[in-house]
Amino acid sequence: MTQEPCITDNNRSVKPVAVTSFSVFLTYLTAGIALPVIPLFVHNDLGMNNVMVGIAVGIQFFATLANRGFAGKKADQQGAKKTTRFGMGVITLVGLVYFIALFAHHSVWLQFGLLVAGRLLLGLGESFLLTGNLTWGLGLIGQKRSGIVMSWNGMAIYGSLAAGAPIGLFLYHHFAFLGVSIACIVCPLVALLCNAKVPSVPISGGDRPSFTTVLKQIVVPGTVLALQGVGFAVIGAFISLYFAAEHWGNAGYTLTIFGLAYVVVRIFFGGLPDKIGGIKVTILSLGVELIGLVLIGFSLQEWQALVGAALTGAGCSLVFPAMGVEIMKRVDAQVRGTALGCFSAFQDIAYGATGPLAGFLANSAGYGAVYIAGACSALLGIVISVTMMRPVEQS
Repeated sequence: MTQEPCITDNNRSVKPVAVTSFSVFLTYLTAGIALPVIPLFVHNDLGMNNVMVGIAVGIQFFATLANRGFAGKKADQQGAKKTTRFGMGVITLVGLVYFIALFAHHSVWLQFGLLVAGRLLLGLGESFLLTGNLTWGLGLIGQKRSGIVMSWNGMAIYGSLAAGAPIGLFLYHHFAFLGVSIACIVCPLVALLCNAKVPSVPISGGDRPSFTTVLKQIVVPGTVLALQGVGFAVIGAFISLYFAAEHWGNAGYTLTIFGLAYVVVRIFFGGLPDKIGGIKVTILSLGVELIGLVLIGFSLQEWQALVGAALTGAGCSLVFPAMGVEIMKRVDAQVRGTALGCFSAFQDIAYGATGPLAGFLANSAGYGAVYIAGACSALLGIVISVTMMRPVEQS
Protein backbone atom coordinates (compact mmCIF):
# COMPACT_ATOMS: atom_id res chain seq x y z
CA MET A 1 0.00 0.00 0.00
CA THR A 2 1.21 3.54 -0.73
CA GLN A 3 3.18 5.02 2.20
CA GLU A 4 1.23 7.59 4.20
CA PRO A 5 2.69 11.11 4.33
CA CYS A 6 3.86 12.51 7.67
CA ILE A 7 0.56 14.28 8.30
CA THR A 8 -0.96 10.94 9.31
CA ASP A 9 1.05 10.77 12.55
CA ASN A 10 -1.25 9.61 15.35
CA ASN A 11 -0.16 12.56 17.48
CA ARG A 12 -1.40 15.07 14.93
CA SER A 13 -4.09 17.42 16.23
CA VAL A 14 -7.69 16.63 15.33
CA LYS A 15 -8.57 20.35 15.37
CA PRO A 16 -8.52 20.68 11.54
CA VAL A 17 -11.00 17.79 11.28
CA ALA A 18 -13.21 19.49 13.87
CA VAL A 19 -13.18 22.62 11.69
CA THR A 20 -13.99 20.74 8.48
CA SER A 21 -16.76 18.80 10.24
CA PHE A 22 -18.27 22.02 11.56
CA SER A 23 -18.14 23.37 8.00
CA VAL A 24 -20.11 20.32 6.87
CA PHE A 25 -22.65 21.06 9.60
CA LEU A 26 -23.07 24.64 8.38
CA THR A 27 -23.28 23.63 4.72
CA TYR A 28 -25.73 20.80 5.30
CA LEU A 29 -28.01 23.14 7.22
CA THR A 30 -29.16 24.00 3.69
CA ALA A 31 -30.72 20.54 3.57
CA GLY A 32 -31.94 20.60 7.17
CA ILE A 33 -33.60 24.01 6.89
CA ALA A 34 -35.39 23.17 3.65
CA LEU A 35 -36.47 19.60 4.42
CA PRO A 36 -39.59 20.36 6.53
CA VAL A 37 -40.41 23.42 4.41
CA ILE A 38 -40.37 21.93 0.90
CA PRO A 39 -43.58 19.89 1.45
CA LEU A 40 -45.35 22.96 2.84
CA PHE A 41 -44.20 25.16 -0.03
CA VAL A 42 -45.19 22.65 -2.72
CA HIS A 43 -48.54 21.76 -1.16
CA ASN A 44 -49.66 25.10 0.30
CA ASP A 45 -47.95 27.74 -1.81
CA LEU A 46 -47.93 25.95 -5.16
CA GLY A 47 -51.16 24.02 -4.52
CA MET A 48 -49.77 20.68 -5.73
CA ASN A 49 -50.67 17.18 -4.56
CA ASN A 50 -48.74 14.72 -2.43
CA VAL A 51 -47.20 12.98 -5.44
CA MET A 52 -45.49 16.21 -6.44
CA VAL A 53 -44.42 16.72 -2.84
CA GLY A 54 -42.78 13.31 -2.93
CA ILE A 55 -40.98 14.12 -6.17
CA ALA A 56 -39.65 17.41 -4.81
CA VAL A 57 -38.35 15.81 -1.63
CA GLY A 58 -37.06 12.53 -3.03
CA ILE A 59 -35.31 13.61 -6.20
CA GLN A 60 -32.26 14.74 -4.23
CA PHE A 61 -31.50 11.07 -3.52
CA PHE A 62 -31.09 10.22 -7.19
CA ALA A 63 -28.68 13.09 -7.81
CA THR A 64 -26.60 12.09 -4.78
CA LEU A 65 -26.42 8.45 -5.80
CA ALA A 66 -25.58 9.21 -9.43
CA ASN A 67 -22.56 11.33 -8.51
CA ARG A 68 -20.98 9.40 -5.63
CA GLY A 69 -18.39 7.66 -7.83
CA PHE A 70 -17.54 10.79 -9.78
CA ALA A 71 -17.08 12.78 -6.57
CA GLY A 72 -14.72 10.14 -5.20
CA LYS A 73 -12.65 10.15 -8.38
CA LYS A 74 -12.38 13.94 -8.25
CA ALA A 75 -11.20 13.81 -4.63
CA ASP A 76 -8.54 11.24 -5.50
CA GLN A 77 -7.23 12.97 -8.61
CA GLN A 78 -7.81 16.69 -8.01
CA GLY A 79 -7.61 16.97 -4.23
CA ALA A 80 -9.94 16.48 -1.28
CA LYS A 81 -10.06 20.13 -0.19
CA LYS A 82 -10.84 21.30 -3.71
CA THR A 83 -13.60 18.69 -4.02
CA THR A 84 -15.14 19.64 -0.66
CA ARG A 85 -15.20 23.33 -1.43
CA PHE A 86 -16.59 22.66 -4.90
CA GLY A 87 -19.48 20.84 -3.23
CA MET A 88 -20.04 23.81 -0.93
CA GLY A 89 -20.09 26.14 -3.92
CA VAL A 90 -22.70 24.00 -5.66
CA ILE A 91 -24.84 23.95 -2.52
CA THR A 92 -24.65 27.75 -2.36
CA LEU A 93 -26.40 27.76 -5.74
CA VAL A 94 -29.27 25.80 -4.20
CA GLY A 95 -30.41 28.80 -2.17
CA LEU A 96 -29.96 31.05 -5.19
CA VAL A 97 -32.23 28.84 -7.31
CA TYR A 98 -34.81 28.78 -4.50
CA PHE A 99 -34.61 32.60 -4.43
CA ILE A 100 -35.13 32.87 -8.21
CA ALA A 101 -38.13 30.55 -7.98
CA LEU A 102 -39.93 33.14 -5.85
CA PHE A 103 -39.94 35.55 -8.81
CA ALA A 104 -41.46 33.00 -11.19
CA HIS A 105 -44.86 33.26 -9.52
CA HIS A 106 -46.55 33.76 -12.89
CA SER A 107 -46.05 30.02 -13.55
CA VAL A 108 -46.53 27.39 -10.88
CA TRP A 109 -44.82 24.78 -13.04
CA LEU A 110 -41.80 27.00 -13.57
CA GLN A 111 -41.55 27.53 -9.83
CA PHE A 112 -41.78 23.79 -9.27
CA GLY A 113 -39.18 23.14 -11.96
CA LEU A 114 -36.76 25.58 -10.35
CA LEU A 115 -37.41 23.98 -6.97
CA VAL A 116 -36.58 20.56 -8.43
CA ALA A 117 -33.44 22.03 -10.01
CA GLY A 118 -32.41 23.23 -6.57
CA ARG A 119 -32.97 19.78 -5.10
CA LEU A 120 -30.86 18.22 -7.85
CA LEU A 121 -28.08 20.72 -7.17
CA LEU A 122 -28.28 19.81 -3.48
CA GLY A 123 -27.83 16.13 -4.29
CA LEU A 124 -24.90 16.91 -6.58
CA GLY A 125 -23.24 19.17 -4.04
CA GLU A 126 -23.80 16.68 -1.24
CA SER A 127 -21.86 14.01 -3.14
CA PHE A 128 -18.81 16.25 -3.50
CA LEU A 129 -19.10 17.76 -0.03
CA LEU A 130 -19.30 14.54 1.95
CA THR A 131 -16.98 12.37 -0.12
CA GLY A 132 -14.40 15.16 -0.35
CA ASN A 133 -14.58 15.98 3.34
CA LEU A 134 -14.14 12.37 4.42
CA THR A 135 -11.09 12.04 2.16
CA TRP A 136 -9.75 15.37 3.44
CA GLY A 137 -10.12 14.32 7.05
CA LEU A 138 -8.33 11.03 6.45
CA GLY A 139 -5.46 12.93 4.88
CA LEU A 140 -5.30 15.34 7.82
CA ILE A 141 -5.08 12.85 10.70
CA GLY A 142 -4.37 9.51 9.06
CA GLN A 143 -5.98 6.21 8.20
CA LYS A 144 -5.48 4.82 11.72
CA ARG A 145 -8.02 7.34 13.05
CA SER A 146 -10.49 7.02 10.19
CA GLY A 147 -13.26 6.13 12.64
CA ILE A 148 -13.03 9.60 14.21
CA VAL A 149 -13.26 11.27 10.80
CA MET A 150 -16.35 9.30 9.82
CA SER A 151 -18.02 9.66 13.20
CA TRP A 152 -17.60 13.44 13.29
CA ASN A 153 -18.88 13.83 9.75
CA GLY A 154 -21.92 11.74 10.61
CA MET A 155 -22.63 13.87 13.68
CA ALA A 156 -22.36 16.97 11.52
CA ILE A 157 -24.92 15.65 9.05
CA TYR A 158 -27.45 14.39 11.58
CA GLY A 159 -26.91 17.45 13.75
CA SER A 160 -27.66 19.76 10.84
CA LEU A 161 -30.85 17.88 10.02
CA ALA A 162 -31.98 18.04 13.65
CA ALA A 163 -31.09 21.73 14.09
CA GLY A 164 -32.20 22.79 10.63
CA ALA A 165 -35.79 21.60 10.93
CA PRO A 166 -36.93 24.05 13.66
CA ILE A 167 -34.87 26.85 12.07
CA GLY A 168 -36.50 26.23 8.70
CA LEU A 169 -40.01 26.20 10.11
CA PHE A 170 -39.33 29.40 12.06
CA LEU A 171 -38.04 31.17 8.95
CA TYR A 172 -40.93 29.93 6.83
CA HIS A 173 -43.49 31.01 9.41
CA HIS A 174 -42.05 34.51 9.83
CA PHE A 175 -40.42 35.27 6.46
CA ALA A 176 -42.03 32.75 4.09
CA PHE A 177 -39.88 30.92 1.54
CA LEU A 178 -37.77 34.05 1.02
CA GLY A 179 -36.20 33.66 4.46
CA VAL A 180 -35.49 30.00 3.79
CA SER A 181 -33.79 30.71 0.46
CA ILE A 182 -31.57 33.43 1.95
CA ALA A 183 -30.51 31.15 4.81
CA CYS A 184 -29.66 28.44 2.27
CA ILE A 185 -27.32 30.89 0.53
CA VAL A 186 -25.67 32.22 3.68
CA CYS A 187 -24.92 28.92 5.46
CA PRO A 188 -22.56 27.38 2.85
CA LEU A 189 -20.88 30.77 2.29
CA VAL A 190 -20.02 30.97 5.99
CA ALA A 191 -18.80 27.38 5.82
CA LEU A 192 -16.48 28.26 2.95
CA LEU A 193 -14.91 30.94 5.15
CA CYS A 194 -14.57 28.54 8.08
CA ASN A 195 -12.49 25.90 6.31
CA ALA A 196 -10.55 28.19 3.96
CA LYS A 197 -7.36 28.09 6.05
CA VAL A 198 -7.42 24.36 6.79
CA PRO A 199 -4.45 22.91 4.88
CA SER A 200 -4.97 20.74 1.85
CA VAL A 201 -3.47 17.24 1.78
CA PRO A 202 -1.21 15.72 -0.85
CA ILE A 203 -2.73 13.77 -3.70
CA SER A 204 -1.49 10.20 -3.43
CA GLY A 205 0.52 9.09 -6.43
CA GLY A 206 1.04 5.68 -7.92
CA ASP A 207 -1.00 3.48 -10.18
CA ARG A 208 -4.72 3.67 -9.56
CA PRO A 209 -6.66 0.40 -9.47
CA SER A 210 -9.63 0.17 -11.79
CA PHE A 211 -13.11 1.08 -10.59
CA THR A 212 -14.08 -2.59 -10.79
CA THR A 213 -11.20 -3.52 -8.49
CA VAL A 214 -12.20 -0.88 -5.97
CA LEU A 215 -15.83 -2.00 -6.09
CA LYS A 216 -14.83 -5.60 -5.39
CA GLN A 217 -12.87 -4.45 -2.36
CA ILE A 218 -15.78 -2.56 -0.79
CA VAL A 219 -18.81 -4.59 -1.88
CA VAL A 220 -18.97 -6.74 1.28
CA PRO A 221 -18.66 -3.86 3.79
CA GLY A 222 -21.02 -1.87 1.56
CA THR A 223 -23.61 -4.65 1.71
CA VAL A 224 -23.40 -4.63 5.51
CA LEU A 225 -23.93 -0.86 5.47
CA ALA A 226 -26.98 -1.24 3.22
CA LEU A 227 -28.49 -3.88 5.51
CA GLN A 228 -27.98 -1.53 8.47
CA GLY A 229 -29.68 1.29 6.55
CA VAL A 230 -32.94 -0.66 6.30
CA GLY A 231 -33.59 0.01 9.99
CA PHE A 232 -33.48 3.78 9.63
CA ALA A 233 -35.44 3.67 6.38
CA VAL A 234 -38.41 1.76 7.82
CA ILE A 235 -38.57 4.07 10.84
CA GLY A 236 -38.49 7.16 8.67
CA ALA A 237 -41.08 5.87 6.22
CA PHE A 238 -43.64 4.07 8.35
CA ILE A 239 -43.38 4.96 12.03
CA SER A 240 -46.06 7.68 11.86
CA LEU A 241 -48.47 5.33 10.10
CA TYR A 242 -47.64 2.57 12.58
CA PHE A 243 -48.38 4.84 15.56
CA ALA A 244 -51.63 6.02 13.95
CA ALA A 245 -52.75 2.45 13.28
CA GLU A 246 -52.09 1.52 16.91
CA HIS A 247 -53.77 4.74 18.16
CA TRP A 248 -50.62 5.92 19.89
CA GLY A 249 -49.50 9.52 20.21
CA ASN A 250 -46.10 11.19 20.03
CA ALA A 251 -45.03 9.59 16.75
CA GLY A 252 -43.05 12.74 16.01
CA TYR A 253 -40.72 12.02 18.91
CA THR A 254 -39.60 8.73 17.40
CA LEU A 255 -37.15 10.21 14.92
CA THR A 256 -35.98 12.71 17.54
CA ILE A 257 -35.19 9.88 19.94
CA PHE A 258 -33.54 7.91 17.14
CA GLY A 259 -31.37 10.90 16.23
CA LEU A 260 -30.41 11.70 19.81
CA ALA A 261 -29.33 8.12 20.46
CA TYR A 262 -27.39 8.13 17.19
CA VAL A 263 -25.45 11.29 18.08
CA VAL A 264 -24.85 10.36 21.73
CA VAL A 265 -23.29 7.03 20.74
CA ARG A 266 -21.01 8.78 18.25
CA ILE A 267 -19.96 11.34 20.85
CA PHE A 268 -18.99 8.79 23.50
CA PHE A 269 -17.95 5.83 21.37
CA GLY A 270 -16.95 7.35 18.02
CA GLY A 271 -13.31 6.27 18.44
CA LEU A 272 -14.19 2.65 19.25
CA PRO A 273 -13.75 1.28 15.70
CA ASP A 274 -10.17 2.56 15.67
CA LYS A 275 -9.44 0.95 19.05
CA ILE A 276 -11.00 -2.54 18.81
CA GLY A 277 -11.64 -2.93 15.09
CA GLY A 278 -14.52 -2.16 12.79
CA ILE A 279 -15.89 -5.69 12.48
CA LYS A 280 -16.35 -6.18 16.23
CA VAL A 281 -18.07 -2.81 16.53
CA THR A 282 -20.32 -3.60 13.58
CA ILE A 283 -21.44 -6.93 15.00
CA LEU A 284 -22.24 -5.34 18.37
CA SER A 285 -24.00 -2.39 16.73
CA LEU A 286 -26.15 -4.55 14.46
CA GLY A 287 -27.10 -6.67 17.48
CA VAL A 288 -28.39 -3.56 19.26
CA GLU A 289 -30.22 -2.44 16.11
CA LEU A 290 -31.80 -5.89 15.77
CA ILE A 291 -33.12 -5.79 19.35
CA GLY A 292 -34.52 -2.30 18.79
CA LEU A 293 -36.36 -3.24 15.60
CA VAL A 294 -37.79 -6.41 17.14
CA LEU A 295 -39.03 -4.34 20.08
CA ILE A 296 -40.76 -1.92 17.71
CA GLY A 297 -42.27 -4.73 15.66
CA PHE A 298 -43.77 -6.48 18.69
CA SER A 299 -44.63 -3.36 20.71
CA LEU A 300 -47.84 -3.47 22.69
CA GLN A 301 -47.50 0.05 24.06
CA GLU A 302 -46.16 3.35 22.80
CA TRP A 303 -43.21 3.51 25.21
CA GLN A 304 -41.92 0.18 23.94
CA ALA A 305 -41.76 1.50 20.39
CA LEU A 306 -39.95 4.63 21.58
CA VAL A 307 -37.37 2.55 23.44
CA GLY A 308 -37.00 0.44 20.32
CA ALA A 309 -36.35 3.56 18.26
CA ALA A 310 -33.63 4.66 20.69
CA LEU A 311 -31.96 1.25 20.51
CA THR A 312 -32.18 1.27 16.72
CA GLY A 313 -30.55 4.71 16.58
CA ALA A 314 -27.79 3.59 18.94
CA GLY A 315 -27.23 0.47 16.84
CA CYS A 316 -27.13 2.29 13.51
CA SER A 317 -24.74 4.94 14.75
CA LEU A 318 -21.34 3.29 14.39
CA VAL A 319 -21.81 0.94 11.44
CA PHE A 320 -20.72 3.49 8.82
CA PRO A 321 -17.44 4.43 10.57
CA ALA A 322 -16.81 0.83 11.63
CA MET A 323 -17.15 -0.60 8.14
CA GLY A 324 -15.33 2.47 6.83
CA VAL A 325 -12.33 1.53 8.99
CA GLU A 326 -12.33 -1.89 7.36
CA ILE A 327 -12.45 -0.34 3.90
CA MET A 328 -9.41 1.79 4.66
CA LYS A 329 -7.52 -1.43 5.35
CA ARG A 330 -8.46 -2.82 1.96
CA VAL A 331 -7.86 0.01 -0.51
CA ASP A 332 -4.85 1.99 -1.68
CA ALA A 333 -4.49 5.58 -0.49
CA GLN A 334 -4.81 6.96 -4.01
CA VAL A 335 -8.38 5.60 -4.41
CA ARG A 336 -9.79 6.30 -0.96
CA GLY A 337 -12.17 8.94 -2.27
CA THR A 338 -13.52 6.59 -4.91
CA ALA A 339 -13.92 3.83 -2.33
CA LEU A 340 -15.74 6.10 0.15
CA GLY A 341 -18.03 7.40 -2.59
CA CYS A 342 -19.01 3.90 -3.66
CA PHE A 343 -19.34 2.81 -0.03
CA SER A 344 -21.75 5.66 0.75
CA ALA A 345 -23.81 4.76 -2.31
CA PHE A 346 -24.78 1.45 -0.70
CA GLN A 347 -26.55 3.40 2.05
CA ASP A 348 -28.23 5.63 -0.54
CA ILE A 349 -29.53 2.53 -2.32
CA ALA A 350 -30.86 1.09 0.94
CA TYR A 351 -32.71 4.30 1.77
CA GLY A 352 -34.22 4.51 -1.69
CA ALA A 353 -35.21 0.88 -2.19
CA THR A 354 -36.51 0.07 1.28
CA GLY A 355 -39.56 2.35 1.18
CA PRO A 356 -41.47 0.80 -1.73
CA LEU A 357 -40.45 -2.77 -0.86
CA ALA A 358 -41.49 -2.34 2.77
CA GLY A 359 -44.73 -0.73 1.56
CA PHE A 360 -45.75 -3.93 -0.16
CA LEU A 361 -44.97 -5.87 3.02
CA ALA A 362 -46.98 -3.46 5.16
CA ASN A 363 -50.00 -3.84 2.88
CA SER A 364 -49.94 -7.61 3.15
CA ALA A 365 -48.70 -8.27 6.68
CA GLY A 366 -49.10 -5.04 8.65
CA TYR A 367 -46.67 -2.42 9.91
CA GLY A 368 -45.14 -4.60 12.60
CA ALA A 369 -43.85 -6.97 9.93
CA VAL A 370 -41.89 -4.11 8.37
CA TYR A 371 -39.76 -3.79 11.50
CA ILE A 372 -39.28 -7.53 11.80
CA ALA A 373 -38.01 -7.48 8.22
CA GLY A 374 -35.61 -4.71 9.25
CA ALA A 375 -34.43 -6.88 12.13
CA CYS A 376 -33.84 -9.75 9.70
CA SER A 377 -31.72 -7.40 7.58
CA ALA A 378 -29.63 -6.55 10.65
CA LEU A 379 -29.25 -10.26 11.41
CA LEU A 380 -28.04 -10.91 7.87
CA GLY A 381 -25.58 -8.05 8.33
CA ILE A 382 -24.23 -9.76 11.46
CA VAL A 383 -23.76 -13.03 9.57
CA ILE A 384 -21.85 -11.29 6.77
CA SER A 385 -19.75 -9.37 9.30
CA VAL A 386 -18.74 -12.62 11.02
CA THR A 387 -17.46 -13.93 7.68
CA MET A 388 -15.21 -10.86 7.50
CA MET A 389 -13.37 -11.82 10.69
CA ARG A 390 -10.69 -13.73 8.77
CA PRO A 391 -7.46 -11.78 8.17
CA VAL A 392 -7.48 -9.44 5.18
CA GLU A 393 -4.47 -8.96 2.93
CA GLN A 394 -3.78 -5.29 2.39
CA SER A 395 -3.59 -3.99 -1.14
